[in-house]
Amino acid sequence: MVNPTLLAPHEADSPPWPKLDYADWKDTCTTLQLWTQIVGKIRLAQTPWLNHSWHVPLYVTTRGLSTSPMPYGKSTFQIDFDFIDHLLRIETSDGAVRTMPLTRRSVADFYVALFALLGTLGIRVRIQTTPNEIVDGIAFDQDHQHASYDPAYAHQFWQALVQTDRVFKQFRARFIGKCSPVHFFWGSFDLAVTRFSGRTAPQHPGGVPHCPDWVTREAYSHEVSSCGFWPGGEMLPYPAFYSYAYPEPPGFSTAAVRPDGARFEIRFHEFILPYDAVRLAAEPDALLLEFLQSSYEAASNLGQWDRAALEQTLPPR
Repeated sequence: MVNPTLLAPHEADSPPWPKLDYADWKDTCTTLQLWTQIVGKIRLAQTPWLNHSWHVPLYVTTRGLSTSPMPYGKSTFQIDFDFIDHLLRIETSDGAVRTMPLTRRSVADFYVALFALLGTLGIRVRIQTTPNEIVDGIAFDQDHQHASYDPAYAHQFWQALVQTDRVFKQFRARFIGKCSPVHFFWGSFDLAVTRFSGRTAPQHPGGVPHCPDWVTREAYSHEVSSCGFWPGGEMLPYPAFYSYAYPEPPGFSTAAVRPDGARFEIRFHEFILPYDAVRLAAEPDALLLEFLQSSYEAASNLGQWDRAALEQTLPPR
């Protein structure tokens, strides 16, 4: 267990939609993204390819983020980030468990310690050590620069993911066409869910840093309306929900997307709704669902999707 004195006073009794100020935790955010990339690349190495790279994301759990079970020979193992006890946990289908604390340590130290733990379980995995989707990324085993971990902010980030995951799954249930799971992409460090029209799309230009163009082109091989949650970064220094369409239909950037406060960000070709607009709303779930639905309607209506065949009305609960 983590010593409660190490955590912020509000962690034990925080609101459902926690405060998450990117400026306050950006160093932890950067380090944590790199840690999740190491774990995510282990999943990439061990799982069979699924369309649109659906075999690589992590999943939100009741304690943090998980790879879900990965095959290794005739058995399986999984790796979990626990943002309550602040541990990285490795479990195998043979009943073995290994843990290491999530604490201030460099990316290189995390990399070495994790692969050493896997070695004690007889698990040998090789990954590419260059970070994906990061400009000028440092190889994991050489990165002694990024070494921050504030347990209180990691916990808050996970709480924001829990709330977002819950609402995204409600939104996903309205769609009966092809749709991704709600999953966490460690490359871009965002939680996302993507709907498909069923039609093929023009070839994507690629150009994502340290991500092969063929991967990006396969991910966008078909028309999509995608939404997600991103904790912030240098280009957008605050957490936000986003929604975009590929290909972007004519008129999408000027579509009337609700609620007030949502805007089209031309740099990203995405509609953006600040996380705080949801967090501080009288009914956060309803406000977020309004954003997700109205931005999807803009994409599907302007893109002439067959909405009658792709959507369903959920039974009352």
